[in-house]
Amino acid sequence: MSDHQPPRSSRPGGPRRPAGHRARAGGSARPVPRSPRQGPTAGSTPTRALPVSEEPDAGIRSGSSTRAEAGHDPVAPPPPGPARSTRRRSRFPRPLRLGATLMVLVLVVVVGWVAGLVLWADSRIEHVDALSGIENTEGTTYLIAGSDRRGGDAVDDDGTEGARTDTIMLLHKARNGNSYLISLPRDTLVDIPGRGGYKLNAAYAFGGAPLLVETVEEFTGLTIDHYVEIGFDGVSGMVDAVDHVNLCIDRDVDDKKSGLSMTEGCHDVGGEQALAFVRARYFDPTADIGRQQRQQQFVSALMDRVTSPAVLLNPFSQVKLAGAGSDSLVTSEGTGIFTVGRMALTARSAMSAGTLTMPVENPEFQTQNSGVAILTDDADIATFFDSVEDGSAEATAADGA
Repeated sequence: MSDHQPPRSSRPGGPRRPAGHRARAGGSARPVPRSPRQGPTAGSTPTRALPVSEEPDAGIRSGSSTRAEAGHDPVAPPPPGPARSTRRRSRFPRPLRLGATLMVLVLVVVVGWVAGLVLWADSRIEHVDALSGIENTEGTTYLIAGSDRRGGDAVDDDGTEGARTDTIMLLHKARNGNSYLISLPRDTLVDIPGRGGYKLNAAYAFGGAPLLVETVEEFTGLTIDHYVEIGFDGVSGMVDAVDHVNLCIDRDVDDKKSGLSMTEGCHDVGGEQALAFVRARYFDPTADIGRQQRQQQFVSALMDRVTSPAVLLNPFSQVKLAGAGSDSLVTSEGTGIFTVGRMALTARSAMSAGTLTMPVENPEFQTQNSGVAILTDDADIATFFDSVEDGSAEATAADGA
């Protein structure tokens, strides 16, 4: 034991520092107790474990309280961080979501384009009060007339006054779903209400669309639901709008009156030759019978072309077709562009199923005042159109020429 006293702390009344203590006098350092592994030293007091609080922040509060009692500012706990996002992951991969969004945008654009085109075309159609309003028959029946207005761009002025209907077709969709497209030869001898016996196309010359509708209803027994008139200028324009149609003929033809000039076989033709194909009849010994077959072939070819991807997917062709079609159409009240579209689809269905030919008793019947006409039998006509109305008529396969 040394005789020297350990130096005192610089603080008056402070404890003496043990020998060998290297802390600076007046410092705040305190001797560190030995590790329990080294065992207690002689004369030392065992260190007592601090009580453990059950509250997780008890130590913080205790330290804060102690510092507060010692005159120091309490240390506040750190502020809580931002809540971690718990965004739910989609069950669909990102490329699939992007593809679906793109499809929706494309659909919106397409629907908007079609709606705008329909409204524009519908506003250009001329309407006429053509329907008779008689009691309706089963199914839906369209009367399609090709008007031959002289003085237009497509038909030269040949001295004929007024307008004629060179093409008259009856399109019927029965309730059982069967569709039929039937040509009514313009030279068919019929009874025109208020006029007597004349050729069918004279009804249009006498009283326009209303008298033609009434005459056809009386002749066929079918109620006309929609009247659609197409000017021959429109036939040429619609074909040019879709670039061409494919037509077939079974002989070489060079007809000066109609302007038809074709060699035997099938050809892609433009509007001028398509119009001549529809109108030509003098080169054909069957006259109107042969012409009505060519008219049906033209309708089928036009529908095939209109519904082809080259036209349906081409906005420029759509605009040209809608403009040419609406400019040349005259329809009954309430018959708009949507109805004309349904008519086109019905005609396509009818042509794919085959053709129907109206029964004829005498194709060269000599009349007193109207020259040669087509004579029909009333009983045969009634039976024929009854089968058309109920959908039981059997079409024959089209020969394509």
